[in-house]
Amino acid sequence: MAKTVAILNQKGGVGKTTTAVNLAACVGYLNKKVLLCDIDPQGNSTSGFGIDKRKIERSSYNVLLGDTPAADAVVKTEFKNVDLIVSNMDLAGAELEIIDRKGRERLLKNALVPLWEQYDFIFLDCPPSLGLITLNALTAADTFLVPIQCEYYALEGLSQLMSTVRQIKRLYNPYIELEGVLMTMFDGRLNLTQQVVEEVKKFFPKKVYSTVIPRNVRLSEAPSFGQPIIYFDRSSKGAQAYTAFAEEFLKKQ
Repeated sequence: MAKTVAILNQKGGVGKTTTAVNLAACVGYLNKKVLLCDIDPQGNSTSGFGIDKRKIERSSYNVLLGDTPAADAVVKTEFKNVDLIVSNMDLAGAELEIIDRKGRERLLKNALVPLWEQYDFIFLDCPPSLGLITLNALTAADTFLVPIQCEYYALEGLSQLMSTVRQIKRLYNPYIELEGVLMTMFDGRLNLTQQVVEEVKKFFPKKVYSTVIPRNVRLSEAPSFGQPIIYFDRSSKGAQAYTAFAEEFLKKQ
């Protein structure tokens, strides 16, 4: 049965989607069957796998609203062992459409249940907010993974995130746990970077991955070519880092 992992941080620009795309691709490359569900209205995970958002007929929006069974929205990607439920801007209005629905926090979980037996992992690329879509993701997930950038404001908003998770654990999903914390945009030459890593380790003892993701030009370029980094430039530092991270992630399962 699939393990469902929500990838989230309500602060934008922390490498959340980069992590969702590249973790999914690397775990798939390491022979695990993966479904990446893009539930961010910006649809960047969708573009990151080379899928044109303008040509989408069935998306996570239709799945969340119950118009389309999740199985019918799954797109086979050209990358090893990775399927995708895509997203586009239609999803931006979904929160208003589901706000009055009974069991609104469980819509995504209920939709994904029929797919559990087909995958080893289901990754959820969440929006950079703590709204109803993220609530759905955390209710559906077994664990959540938090990418944090190695910058001054790294811990800003994290107490709010953890407080939201505690509330969801109490009200909707008693089993959800922190999968781990991934440090992104790492530059070992800067003292600030080391200080931020130490602070984050204090905040999340024993939950920070030893693999860090460096700042890397090729990593930034890969999405515009619609390819995860291990397919775009396997020899780059970004590809090596995400491969090492995927291996570390799998070892902890």
